[in-house]
Amino acid sequence: MTTKKYEIDEFAFIGRTFTEYQKMFDFDPASWAGQSILDCPAGPCSFVAVAHEHDITAVGADKMYNRSPAALSSSCAEDIETAMDALDGVEDLYVWEFYDDVSELRAYRERAASRFLSDYAHNGDRYVYADLPATPFDDHAFDLVLSAHFLFLYDDRLSYEFHLETIRELCRVGAQLRVFPLHGFDADQSDIAETLVKDLQSEGYTTDIREVPFEFQRGANKMLVVE
Repeated sequence: MTTKKYEIDEFAFIGRTFTEYQKMFDFDPASWAGQSILDCPAGPCSFVAVAHEHDITAVGADKMYNRSPAALSSSCAEDIETAMDALDGVEDLYVWEFYDDVSELRAYRERAASRFLSDYAHNGDRYVYADLPATPFDDHAFDLVLSAHFLFLYDDRLSYEFHLETIRELCRVGAQLRVFPLHGFDADQSDIAETLVKDLQSEGYTTDIREVPFEFQRGANKMLVVE
């Protein structure tokens, strides 16, 4: 087993495109038309902006959404640079199929950030401040909640209790929750995933781990579905 690890401090404010979300969460946009969807934490992802073009009522929530567009633009640029630099020497932890190389990966991150920043500046009501595990939304406010690249990924700095409380909260506000990926930065499946699923089931939640048509971290091609 490799001992190499992708290293990044704090929490990276980098985003994914709508196209990446389609693969990570395995959906056809047409099937979600007319639904209300929460992306949390949404970061500088372009999902919310593009979802509205597909007749999807999407809202993003994030702890960073109390900042100005200029401040978020600066954070995006800095964190993209840091994230790309951190790949040096650990490229073999990843599957280079969806992205041809680091240059194309950077282009996706910059494209997501650009679309997000424009929408954040012009449609600010779509973006809501939320400091997990709390959110400001009513019970059952959304048909679906998406949570990408936060839970499990940062299991070296977010406690088991935080994961459980956050999933409970996101299930409170949405009929279904999808979480991707289930891996930490060490490229192994999170040690807490199995225990968390068992605890959720014991509390009455229905859980399912589904394979998705996306793999960048080696082996990280599954999402957790909770209802």
